[in-house]
This record gives sequence, structure tokens and C-alpha cells, in this order.
Amino acid sequence: MIMTTANSLIQPPIGDSDELATSHSASRDVNAAAGRQPRHHNQPRREKRDIHGWVVLDKPIGMTSTHAVAIVKRLFQAKRAGHAGTLDPLASGGLPIALGEATKTVPFVMDGRKRYRFTVAWGEERDTDDTEGRVVKTSEMRPSVEAISALLPRFTGVIEQIPPQYSAVKVQGERAYDLARDGESVELKPRCVEIHQLVLVEQLDSNNSVFEAECGKGTYVRALARDLGRILGCFGHICALRRTVVGPFGENDMIPLEQLEALCDRAASGEGNLADALLPVETALDDIPALAVTRADAARLHRGQAVLLRGRDAPNCSGTVYVTVAGRLLALAEIGNGELIPKRVFNLTGLTASPARNNESV
Repeated sequence: MIMTTANSLIQPPIGDSDELATSHSASRDVNAAAGRQPRHHNQPRREKRDIHGWVVLDKPIGMTSTHAVAIVKRLFQAKRAGHAGTLDPLASGGLPIALGEATKTVPFVMDGRKRYRFTVAWGEERDTDDTEGRVVKTSEMRPSVEAISALLPRFTGVIEQIPPQYSAVKVQGERAYDLARDGESVELKPRCVEIHQLVLVEQLDSNNSVFEAECGKGTYVRALARDLGRILGCFGHICALRRTVVGPFGENDMIPLEQLEALCDRAASGEGNLADALLPVETALDDIPALAVTRADAARLHRGQAVLLRGRDAPNCSGTVYVTVAGRLLALAEIGNGELIPKRVFNLTGLTASPARNNESV
């Protein structure tokens, strides 16, 4: 089934972003979207709380990633929040939102693989490479399953890809999508991206094909649809897109917005616990070795001091590790020259994931 939404709900796409989008200014986005007036100075300010962990929102179609972060931040009354990789308004699926100290681990999620399920509509190329754009090329041709399948190996592995005109790539200090909205035509340079897997999973009809792709950082799925259509000679654009995996987070970790709002309402009335919606901060560090230290060494690391590694229990590895003390996350550190050197120290005072969620992440 092809998913569509009313144009009035969807803002122009901005593409995948590899920047942490903190939500200090996101509340303005929420107020504008909801038609609310800014808070007056005589109204009491809601007290912000120290909350640490990940919420993997199953983002609905029609919502910007910035808006989604602002909503989650408000629901939790969290002091800090950000997301690990933008999803277009047209797209649904996994949007990992970091709260509190989890924001320090965002780069590890963004560097991980992502998996998408998407539908390409053949016969039209659009300036945004999705349904929200203006039609710029058309064709009566439609590709066969055999032609599509034969082309996919060319899009697997390390390939060069030109980002969409409507993307977050910077051109002389300006975002490409801002220039495109102003009617400027810019020449974006190709860049190398890695496609680990690209498969045709379903041919809905002659006009629509469903694919699954697993790719690395910086890949634009909209550009995949555009380039497939050009080579096949029939043109194409994305008409449905869902992200199913982001780094260590999969569909089992996702929580729909309605369910999250209901949980927060129950917690506010004393019938639930917000911690049940959180995944531990260290979930983002699944691919990094863990190193347990003594309380004495933990005290040194917490002060920003290096710890000597010696004796039979000294690790024989080097590089980045995450450090724990008594099973609790303490720091990100580097091992080198017989020392453990702290790089980022965590202060997890406040609300964290419930013990059950901690056990799920092991």
C-alpha cells in the first residue's frame, strides 16, 4: 500500500542530517505547528528534570524530526534532548531521541547502519525526489522486475551519490534546501556512500516497486530512487519511506507517539513510570567494549584523571571503551600507552531507564 499525506501537513523535505539537532529552539516549531501562542512572562515555567536515556520514537508521517524532539522533550520535561539522524516529514519509523546524558552518545548511533523500506513510483522525477516536489521529468516507460533486479548490484557497495537538491548539505555556508526553495540551482558534488544491501522485495504493480536498503552514514534514499529511475529510463521518486533500523535500535525498540503520550499521562497521575519508556544511555555503545573498574579508579576518572592499567587484569586492547563501576555507566575513555584516559564523563543523577529495560539491553 502506498502511503500519502495531505500536503498541508508536510513541510518541504530536508534530507538526512548527520548533525545532532538539539531542541533549544524546537519549542517554537511546536507552537507554530499547533497554533499556540508563546508563553507569557507571568505564566509559571514548568520545572525541567534530569532525565537520561533513549526514546526511540516511531515517528508518524507529516511530522518534522525537530517537532518530534520538542514533543518528547516536553512530555518528559527534560532539560536536554536531541536526535540521531533526521527523518523527512514524509518518512515514518525509527527516530532515536537522546535525553540528558544520552546526547553524549549520539555520534555512535549516527555512525551506525540504517535500514529503510521504501516504495518508488515510476514515471515521474520530482525536484525533491519525493511526492512533495514539482514534477520535472516524465516517461511512459515502466521497468520490468528483471531490469530492476539486474541494476541493483551497481548500487551495492561503496558508490558515488549526488545529494538531492532539497538536502541539508551546505553550499558556501547555506543549506541546499534553502537555496532550492529560493529558486537557486546549485551543483552538488558527488560523495562516497556505502550501500550494504539493496533488494527488490515486492512489485506492487507496473508503477510501484518496494525496496529494502541497508546503508551507512550520509546515504540519501531519495537519491537512490532518482538514480535508479534515470538509469532505467523511466524516472522515479519516493512515495513511501520507513526507517526500520538505526544503529543498535530496531522496530522492537520503537514506541508510537500515542502510546508514549498515554504512558506519560499515566505517570503524571501516579499510575505508571516514565522510566519504562527509556532505553539505557549505554544502548548506543553496543559496538564498543565495556571495561569495569574499581571504585577507587572510578573516582580518579570522574575527576578527569587518567588511570594506570597494570597487572594480570589489565586489558590487552586499545582504543575507545565505555567504563562502568558496579554495573553503572561512568565514562567514555581511551586506552593507550598503559593508561585509561577519560574523554566523556557521565553524570546519571536523575531519572534513568528502569531495571527491566537495562536487562533488555544486555
